Amino acid sequence: MSDSVSEATKPAQSIVTGGIQWTLFALALPALLEQLLTFFVGFYDTYLSGQISAAATNAVGLATYVDWLGGMLFRLVGVGAAALVARHWGAGDIHEANRTTNRALAIVSVMGLLVSVMLYVAAPLFTDLLGMTGEARGIAIHYLHVDSLCYFFTGFTLVGGAILRASGDTRTPMLIYVIVSVFNVFAAYSFVYGLGPLPGMGVSGIVVGTVCARVFGGLLMVGGYARGFHGLRLSLRQWTLRGETVSRILRIGIPAAADGALAWIGIFLFLMLVSRGTSGVSDDVSLAAHVVGVRIEALTYLPADAWGFAAAAMVGQALGAGDPNRARKCGHAAAFQCSVLALVMSVLYYVAARPIYAFMHSNPQVVEVGIPAFKLLAVFQIPLVVGTVYVHALRGAGDTRYPLWINLFGIFVVRLPLAYLFGVLLKGGLFGAWIGMCSDLGVRAVMAWTRYVRGKWVKTVV
Repeated sequence: MSDSVSEATKPAQSIVTGGIQWTLFALALPALLEQLLTFFVGFYDTYLSGQISAAATNAVGLATYVDWLGGMLFRLVGVGAAALVARHWGAGDIHEANRTTNRALAIVSVMGLLVSVMLYVAAPLFTDLLGMTGEARGIAIHYLHVDSLCYFFTGFTLVGGAILRASGDTRTPMLIYVIVSVFNVFAAYSFVYGLGPLPGMGVSGIVVGTVCARVFGGLLMVGGYARGFHGLRLSLRQWTLRGETVSRILRIGIPAAADGALAWIGIFLFLMLVSRGTSGVSDDVSLAAHVVGVRIEALTYLPADAWGFAAAAMVGQALGAGDPNRARKCGHAAAFQCSVLALVMSVLYYVAARPIYAFMHSNPQVVEVGIPAFKLLAVFQIPLVVGTVYVHALRGAGDTRYPLWINLFGIFVVRLPLAYLFGVLLKGGLFGAWIGMCSDLGVRAVMAWTRYVRGKWVKTVV
């Protein structure tokens, strides 16, 4: 065995043989920092928009949901490739892991262009669905058009990072996000207010800074793969959209992408309910209060993703190494560790709801509408992380179909009907709509935990 392959297998050996609690925490910590940087950039963009107007906040909020749709679509490649790479890595088959990596990068090179075109064309539709008019609509469409230009590069960042995490390398994606996040904050401030020869661009400067940072991030990821990441190296000769490996990536990834796309449709329908001010406030105020609350809640669900990434890597590699018992323990350990953090955040959100909203937005109506709903959401942070972590663990095992049903049931059977009932029919406004959202979080947590405990996923064939 060559030195390069020997070095490549070292991370896998520690992941499949090391102590579960410590190994999990060591993997999750860099991913956590990465997610917190993602939060900070989004937080900063929302803060900047909050100092401009409610319309600007809504444009940034709408772009966040559209970005989420783009990320969901890239699951088609990222989830399938990550599940396969984890299995190959756990089994010590670095050659197949590298083949899978290059096939995935080939797919995403085409997919990124398609996503950019689709989201550019759909920008006016998104604003119309939310009932945006006048200046708010113009700001949002321009914002989405500029934002759509970067998805070719975003695809490489998302999929390349997912593959590295599946191999047990959570530090490299973290380092890339550190660089990109610092660049994003600096660029956004410079373009919004003007710096040196740069003119102040207002809300347009936020999205220009974001696009520049994402292009930079994609180039960093591709450049890293060109040099090689402990056994995973870019090889254009292996780029093809045909073959068994591509079929396996898509077979695993299609349910995850469908899951994401359908879930996004449901969430966007929910956003449409929220955007209709049903409790004596304007549409802009209700939607802005929602955007602020969800942005702050990222302090919980992004760490849940971090522990979920770690759990997915450990579950997949344990199954690849032929140790299903260890795989089961990894998911439970991840859910427990993240729940401790969620408990802390629950208390913080409830106690500090008013100062948080007062800091984030200059409109007092936005503050008053958001506080009661945010306190309600604070109570459901542990169900949020439990559902998120177990779904990641299931996907890491290659079980992508059941999470699809979890999301569809939670959103379309629980969230939307209850949000319409309490938010619109009973005129509960944002608080009423969030009753539906919180009920959804609880139901999904129970369904994901039940699936994981039953253990049928250990027999998933990838």
